[in-house]
Amino acid sequence: MIVLGIETSCDETSAAAVEETGNRDRPWRIRSNVVASQVAIHREWGGVVPELSARQHIRDICGVVERALEDAGSPTLGAVAVTQGPGLVGSLLVGLQFAKAFAWTRGVPVVPVHHLAGHIESLVLQGGEMPMPAVVLVVSGGHTSLYRVASPGSYELLGRTRDDAAGEAYDKVAKLLRLGYPGGPVIDRLAPSGDDRAIAFPRMRLTHADRNAPDRPGTRDFSFSGLKTAVMRHVTARRSALGLAPADPLPERETVDICASFQRVVVETLLDRLFDAARWYQAASAGIAGGVSANSRLRADGEERGRAKGIPVLLPDLALSTDNAAMIAAAGLRRLRGGPLDAWADINAEASLVL
Repeated sequence: MIVLGIETSCDETSAAAVEETGNRDRPWRIRSNVVASQVAIHREWGGVVPELSARQHIRDICGVVERALEDAGSPTLGAVAVTQGPGLVGSLLVGLQFAKAFAWTRGVPVVPVHHLAGHIESLVLQGGEMPMPAVVLVVSGGHTSLYRVASPGSYELLGRTRDDAAGEAYDKVAKLLRLGYPGGPVIDRLAPSGDDRAIAFPRMRLTHADRNAPDRPGTRDFSFSGLKTAVMRHVTARRSALGLAPADPLPERETVDICASFQRVVVETLLDRLFDAARWYQAASAGIAGGVSANSRLRADGEERGRAKGIPVLLPDLALSTDNAAMIAAAGLRRLRGGPLDAWADINAEASLVL
């Protein structure tokens, strides 16, 4: 079977065709994966503007789907998988209503997919079935969540952010430093030139019992608002000490040191939670997915920790790290083979959909 995937949860319009291989180790193959990014549109505003995002999806979706089908060789489709949530509701509605209309014309089912399930399945799309049980960190601009995957298609939430997602913290810190949008790539590019111990930014301290494992001390949740506030106070103090106006950038040396110190704390926090959960659940593998999985330090440090602990660390290619429809098609195939689907009338966009 070949499934058309459609992804419009935020600011990328994507369509892809993914084919079942019949191979248990590598169950799916990408026939096409087309992404139209809106970064240039939203850069002017310093972040994603929901109404602009939805309008651009309307403009792009027909051409993106046509290109994906053309690149795949105009295949006969067995289903259409589409992101149902979470995400920006206006953007989600564009993809979902298009998917329903397109599937109706082809006489095939619509498979609603959770966006984070797509990120988890991107690891399978990349490297085949994960050694089970697995613990997967999904980290992006809108999400920072930790899941246990005991069997294919089974996702148990272990922890999530209580405030800012990691990628959101990157964007806000970049804005403080006058580095532009999106912040993650530019901080990742500047950080290697800085001293990551130059500034002692605080690590989060969440000490009450884990709501998902009350018999275990501590918590697996994340929090980045305190770190973001610490960076803001440091930047404000340094601008004042140097006699700079609020809109003035700091000297380059100080900027790269802040980037390096901030990134070290974020990466250490993410990996501490991931590998603590892997140890607690005796995981056979650990995965890192989502847009922030493209971060060079997170990838390098994650693989290094995995080697030290004897746990394989699974990472998607950079093209599968950010939002894309190939991962949605893969998750759709997983769900399609897992049981009956909801009636079309019951499928609606859900901005806060729970996995």
